[in-house]
Amino acid sequence: MSGDHDIDLGSAGKRRTLWVVLWLNVAIAIGFFVVGYFADSNALLANGLDNSSDAIVYALSLLALARSRIWQRGAARFSGVMLLVFAAGVIADAVRRFVEGSEPGGFMMLAMAAVAAVVNLICLRMLQRTEDKDVSMRAATTFSFNDFIANGGIIIAGIVVLLTGANWPDLVVGVAVACIALYGGIQILRDAHMDIHDEEGSEHRKGDQFRT
Repeated sequence: MSGDHDIDLGSAGKRRTLWVVLWLNVAIAIGFFVVGYFADSNALLANGLDNSSDAIVYALSLLALARSRIWQRGAARFSGVMLLVFAAGVIADAVRRFVEGSEPGGFMMLAMAAVAAVVNLICLRMLQRTEDKDVSMRAATTFSFNDFIANGGIIIAGIVVLLTGANWPDLVVGVAVACIALYGGIQILRDAHMDIHDEEGSEHRKGDQFRT
């Protein structure tokens, strides 16, 4: 898009964008949990947890708008750690379902993923329109991109579940979402660290990753 349509991060535009994506993620997370419970789907529940963590990140980003870059880096690090913890929880649930068995509902998976894909695409486009993103805003954009990709996986899994009646596609996608979250968490933590050097105009040196 042209610069005339970019959101001015120094104005109320950034705050408004984050509020919109925050409430959209809260709504879609509730939908994932409710439908995931009735559909007996690890992939849907995984995405519900993912969107819940996203909503917390957006809330932290809103708080970070009027704070220092140190505070912003701390908020980004918190969100990165949350993603790593979330990934471990999803993998543990997938293992449990593999051992105990599950009967995911393919049609419900498809319907929920389709709705979520539209919502996540709206969030992603709104965030991508911003310019000169700070570290917390870049974390928010990473989350929305991960969510959009994950929804595509759920749609594929739902189709396979409908055709075969097996639960493994649901579990595979759940673990895949966890891996996406793992990668995203590492990227956010790395970005928060590199923001120190960007602020100082210095270069990264081995052993300084714990600086704030």
